[in-house]
Amino acid sequence: MTAIALLRGKRIILGVCGSIAAYKALDLASKLTQAGALVDVVMTDAAQRFVSPLSFQAVSGRPVYTDMWRADSAGALPSHIAHVGLAEGADLLMIAPATANTIAKLAHGLADDMLSVTALASRSPLLIAPAMDGGMGEHPATRANLKTLQQRGARVIEPETGRLASGLLGAGRLPETATLMGHIRRTLGAGGALAGHKLVVTAGGTREALDPVRFISNRSSGKQGTAIAQAAVDAGADVVLITAARLPPPIGAAEIRVDAAEAMKAAVLNHVDESSALIMAAAVADYRPRAVSAQKIKKSGEALTLPLERTADILQAVKARRQETGYPKIVVGFAAESENLLENASRKLKSKGLDLLIANDISDADAGFAVDTNRALALDKDGGVHKIDLTSKAAIGEIIIGRVGALLA
Repeated sequence: MTAIALLRGKRIILGVCGSIAAYKALDLASKLTQAGALVDVVMTDAAQRFVSPLSFQAVSGRPVYTDMWRADSAGALPSHIAHVGLAEGADLLMIAPATANTIAKLAHGLADDMLSVTALASRSPLLIAPAMDGGMGEHPATRANLKTLQQRGARVIEPETGRLASGLLGAGRLPETATLMGHIRRTLGAGGALAGHKLVVTAGGTREALDPVRFISNRSSGKQGTAIAQAAVDAGADVVLITAARLPPPIGAAEIRVDAAEAMKAAVLNHVDESSALIMAAAVADYRPRAVSAQKIKKSGEALTLPLERTADILQAVKARRQETGYPKIVVGFAAESENLLENASRKLKSKGLDLLIANDISDADAGFAVDTNRALALDKDGGVHKIDLTSKAAIGEIIIGRVGALLA
């Protein structure tokens, strides 16, 4: 786990309740800490029967709070005011897993343990991830309590469906850490620098069908486009991710899955009106088979000749639309080149009418396709060229979104 700009220095109170899913909260506390957050864990008595406070202290590097009347670790806030000290200045209160008992306490304003009294004192956003077995989550009392909390502004992460600890199958599983992190980022990003802006992001390599089982594609994994979409969510934007990749979308982004270039073009043109920016990170096929066989092409002893035709140029179509409507306000393109990087990138920047172009050399083994790192040149329409040294695609996503925000400002 690498540092995440949105989480760096953020104070997060993590409430842990008595559930077998408490072990997942341990991983969440670890990932949040690695991402740069300051995590203060508050455990109920029942939670301590599943995971020890020492485990949370080990992964967070901070005291763990379990009792209103005494401090468990050196360096903790004085026990009689710990709930006030924790609540003041916290950026987020997350309860994961949240049991039916704690949800009922929160809904009715009860405050008889460290977690419930801290929740009552807190004015930070409240994020609740219920996890419970059997029919407890669907019981009218639990549903009513959750509805009450939502009406007060709390966000509820719906549990996943699967095998429960009892052996039953149903809804009640605490989502995995990546999903919980996504909800945290969405909550903390609300109201960010791009709040109120609609951003359209494309990702992945398109697939052009040859027959029912084969297609022509490229090596793009969609990791960079997905990372850009995540950075846009972190900045508070309303994000539409049009993707040909097989990656989970960021929590909070509206996902539109496409396969071929023509479908991506239609989706882009359908969503760029009234948008603040289009970031065209997808690797769209330049050619497709002229004809698609209705049946699987059988192998024979003869060589196969495959006539190809050009696909639609999405950025040229966007350029024409932009001249008519003024939208999108900002257009960012990408260029993956194997030679003459700067020359080819500059030509594309001008011909497509782009505001910013991100160019990378695909011959670098540690950057570009299918890896988690990249290096690039950022070219702007005024002739500026900025070098982005080798770093994670997540970091490059943050850089690009920062540049887009500056252009919109």
